[in-house]
Amino acid sequence: MNYLKLKQDAQAGRVAPVYFMYGTELFLMEDLIQDILSVTLSDEERDMNVSSYSLTDVPIETALEEAETVPFFGSKRVVILKDAALFTSKKLDVEHDVKRLEQYILNPVPETVLLIMAPYEKLDERKKITKLIKKESIVLEAKPLDEGEAKAWLSSLASELQVEMDEKAIDTLLGMTGLRLTQLASEMNKLALYVGEGGIIRSEDVTLLVAKTLDQNIFDLIDFAINQRTHQALSLYHELLKQKEEPLKLLALLTRQFRIMYQVKELGRRGYTPNQMAKPLKIHPYVAKLAGKKAASMSDQLLYSLIEKAADTEFAIKSGKVDKVLALELFLLTMGSRESVG
Repeated sequence: MNYLKLKQDAQAGRVAPVYFMYGTELFLMEDLIQDILSVTLSDEERDMNVSSYSLTDVPIETALEEAETVPFFGSKRVVILKDAALFTSKKLDVEHDVKRLEQYILNPVPETVLLIMAPYEKLDERKKITKLIKKESIVLEAKPLDEGEAKAWLSSLASELQVEMDEKAIDTLLGMTGLRLTQLASEMNKLALYVGEGGIIRSEDVTLLVAKTLDQNIFDLIDFAINQRTHQALSLYHELLKQKEEPLKLLALLTRQFRIMYQVKELGRRGYTPNQMAKPLKIHPYVAKLAGKKAASMSDQLLYSLIEKAADTEFAIKSGKVDKVLALELFLLTMGSRESVG
């Protein structure tokens, strides 16, 4: 089921007896669990009625005994099962009574909310238990949000924090942080405190308070250098050096971006959408979209030339022919010159 729909249901008190959460976006699982806990148990009840087990250490039957126990001084009990690799093809360190789990899934205890977390990209769909849990429970596929989902989530989070956020501010925040949900949540809390309850978060607030990621700084570095905004390019470069970023690492990140932009342009000509580009390039669709925008003003010849020149610069540094700080500075200075494509 859609993460945002599950979140809305939980916040409205519509909580099911068994949840199965799988995928790579652990933040989504933990966020949904917090919503379920907040409507299911008071702070006082949590100490006695919340149990958490890692199935890498504890057999499933031990955890299910807890799930079948009557709640203490409350109407509900929450049992969280982490690292549920038994739904995958991974080798297990602990033997689990899968039959016992099957029986529980088919006849769950009404007073218990069982939350099963399988933070893995792939499940073993051939297993009976995997088919059963996906059929009989509420399922969250915790995969990275796309741009539209991320915007909807930010709007929802703004409402929870009792502030508003305009569309431009959302775009600015996503552009500066990407779709790293943990970082987005942290920055939203900071922005909400800044504007105060009932306030409106605007783009200029985001620019003022949110620190750019290294990837965003690399994008800016490319923009400045390509457009011959030399002073800004060198200022940003030296600021990154002050932050203890290594010139060879920065060069590698620049080269990676040139390659991504070149590949995105090629796939775009073949009719691929950002979503379709994500898997072969091993990047998020939002990154593919940003790379496409950046690459639109750059010719294939320029991108290819920059990749070659970056390789030459790396060789010169590693062979000791030139100082690494000076080498990258010279590379930035020539990125926007006609020699770059000559």
